[in-house]
Amino acid sequence: MGALNYTGKVLKNLFSKPVTTKYPFEPKTFMERTRGHVVNDMDVCILCGLCQMKCPTGAITVDKPGQTWAIRPFSCIQCRACVDNCPKKSLSMDPKYQEPGVEKIEKKFDLTDAQKERLAEQARIAAEKAAAAKAAMEAKKAAEAKAAAGAKPDDAK
Repeated sequence: MGALNYTGKVLKNLFSKPVTTKYPFEPKTFMERTRGHVVNDMDVCILCGLCQMKCPTGAITVDKPGQTWAIRPFSCIQCRACVDNCPKKSLSMDPKYQEPGVEKIEKKFDLTDAQKERLAEQARIAAEKAAAAKAAMEAKKAAEAKAAAGAKPDDAK
């Protein structure tokens, strides 16, 4: 009785499509909403640090003075908190999984030269605006002081 059941399974497997894939020869296709690993587009990133604040495991490190963005992929739990909170949408989830390895690594991304120039230009413009606002405030205080000094002799008469 058992031989007949086994024969039926053998015949079924001989004429059906294989369940497994030919992995090394055919690349794996991932399902639509697969969470693989975080990818950062450094041309868009402004190093605001929101991703670092929102990461529940602390896997992301933003170094503003050094102008680098780093992630420890084996500490990341692929929760998408950083991707959802990025104001410039420079972070995304790549559906491919992290390559296995024997060492825990940290992926570090530096800003491109064009991005560094753009951030320096933005900082220069912000400094000019701050200087102009400070000069305007000082001029306003000087005018008020002059008006107050000029009003005192009139009050004495």
